[in-house]
This record gives sequence, structure tokens and C-alpha cells, in this order.
Amino acid sequence: MAMKMDRDFHMVAGEGETSYFKNSTLQRKALLETKPVLEKAVRDIRTDDDVLQPSITVVDLGCSSGENTLLFVSNVIEAICRHREKLHGNLVELQFFLKDLPGNDFNHVFQSLEKFKEAIAMKFMDETPPPFSIAGLPGSYYTKLFPRQSVHLFHSSFCLHWRSELDLTVNKEMYKNKANIYIGKTTPPDVAKLYQEHFQKDMLLFLKLRYEELVLGGQMVLTFLGKITEDVYCGDMSLVFGLLGQSLESLVEEGLIEREKLNSFNVPFYGPSIDEVKTVVKQSGLFDINHIKLFQSNWDPYDDDSEGDGVSDSLQSGINVSKCYRAAMEPILASHFGESVLHRLFEQFAYNIMEHLESEKTKYSIIVVSLKKR
Repeated sequence: MAMKMDRDFHMVAGEGETSYFKNSTLQRKALLETKPVLEKAVRDIRTDDDVLQPSITVVDLGCSSGENTLLFVSNVIEAICRHREKLHGNLVELQFFLKDLPGNDFNHVFQSLEKFKEAIAMKFMDETPPPFSIAGLPGSYYTKLFPRQSVHLFHSSFCLHWRSELDLTVNKEMYKNKANIYIGKTTPPDVAKLYQEHFQKDMLLFLKLRYEELVLGGQMVLTFLGKITEDVYCGDMSLVFGLLGQSLESLVEEGLIEREKLNSFNVPFYGPSIDEVKTVVKQSGLFDINHIKLFQSNWDPYDDDSEGDGVSDSLQSGINVSKCYRAAMEPILASHFGESVLHRLFEQFAYNIMEHLESEKTKYSIIVVSLKKR
């Protein structure tokens, strides 16, 4: 049975060497970078001063599993504690929904909850944290998830760059994108336009759905990979997926992958520019932008040198970057090319990344946007 994005896509489960649990440092850095934006959104949750608001509903869209999932929950609880007075003192209760696709490792999340609650109690020993409950919710955020006007805050980190469909080659135009798995230098303009249009369509749908589910004045904090330039052919994601495409090409030359398999594969991804995001939000007419910013992070999540132009250990950095992508993309690649080629593929990918980093240190462009329902 063919893989479907809304049913089967997920990060690699468990705690093994290739798992998301062990290879999500990049995403953790983004959560720490955007923490002030999240805190402001919590502070600005609209409350009626004349009516006691007994509970606040918070939803993490694309929660995945591991420490990052509960780090977000901890950040919200911390922000609530800092702004108790505005949010009705000690009387408010929190309901968290952790949402991801059905293939997500929800069991890992639930098995971590007891230790997490103990850690929260220790962290807030000098003050009582608000009562909170946590529930899992399987489903796609490109569908309706909640009753109308029932959610106060939506959050999503490192998810909205993924498109709603896996098989972009349903459109015959995508077969023109031979030798590319994303937008490369040789991608025809009409194919690049399809990527942009798919992003616009998905984002407009996402905004419409969340608008209906948010309370009046409800907030959203969304973080995703993007690009620093308006040129659709430029950007670090085009570069990194170009290197992954070269790795797949090597496997074709080795006879491990059929040429047709490679020609029919396009990554269901799009990293927009800030202006593209602003345009879609404006087009929706549903939200005001409180804050939008682009920041950068090294390809190697373990490289904390934000100023230097070189990589100290390009071999290890290549391995680190390759593991990050395997943790996110293994299910998609295994479904299309077969599991038997994965070790060789990511070995070659690590080598290609190493070669690139020897000549040029490269960073991701990451966009964080805070929105308020009109």
C-alpha cells in the first residue's frame, strides 16, 4: 500500500541512533530562540476582565515525540506563571493537546509524562504551577481538528514547511523536474511555480481552519524553515536538497535505485520567504501579524559557533546533518525507494555534506511568525 502524507508521515520513532529523539537538537534550538515570542503570545491571550476564564486550551501542531514536545509545554506553563494576574491568578487551568499525524510515536510522549510532571513540580517549588492536563490528538493540521472558538493558542515548530500531499508527481508537470528532488538550478519555471502555489494553497487552508477554531483574539506562534531571498531558486534548502538529490543519483549509478524512481520523486516541502508569508496572511484577511522575524542556525546543530566562517570538523558535521535528515525523512524515502538503500543513501549524503562544508559554512533560514485572530 502506497504511503499517504496525512496518514503515514512521521519522524523516526523510539530512541535509537537514527531516531528523532536523538537527532532533534536543531528543533530544540529553534524552540529556545522563539521562546520570547511564545511568552508574549501567552501574555496576549485575550481574556474578558468581567468573566472568569476557568481554562486555557493550548495546542501544539506537529508535536512529534521526545524532549522537545514537553519543552514546549514547560515553556507555556512558565509563561502562564509569569502572567498569573492577567490570566486570573491561580484559578486558571491548562488543557494541552499534542497533535501529530497518526504514525507519530505518541506512546513515547505518554510514557514521559510522569517524569515530566515531577520535573514541573520541582521547577516551580516556590510557587504552585497551574493545574494542567495533556492529551494526544492524531490528525493532519490541514483538516478541521477542534470545535469552533475553542482554542486560545496554537503553536507549531518545524512543521509548516511540509506540504499536505506526498505525491507531488500527481501533477504531470512535476516530471519535468528530472535530476532534482526540490527546486534546483535546472528546475523549469512552471515547476517552481507549482511549489509556490502548493504552499499558498496549503497555508490559506491552514489559516482558515485555525481561524474557525480560535477564540476571538486567539494567538498562533508558527516556526518553519524558509529562505532569506525572494529568488525561488536560491536558499539553503534548495542547496541541501540538491546534495540529497546528488546522493540519490549516486545510488542510481550504483544500480541500487531505478532512474524512474528518482525522476518521479519530489520532496513535499516548500520554504517560503518572509514576504511570501506576509502575502498569504494578508490574502486570508483573517489574522494580524504581531511579529515576524527570520533568524539563522548552522546546518550542524551541534556547531554553536554563530560567527565563524569555517567548520572545525566537516566530517563529523556531515554525519550530524545526515542524521537530522534521516530522522525526519526516513519514512518518505523508505516508502519510495525501499528501506534497503537507506544506510548507503545517508552515508553518501553525509559525505556530500562534508564536502560542501569544507568550502562553505551554511546556515538554515528559519521564520517565526506570531499571529492574532481578528
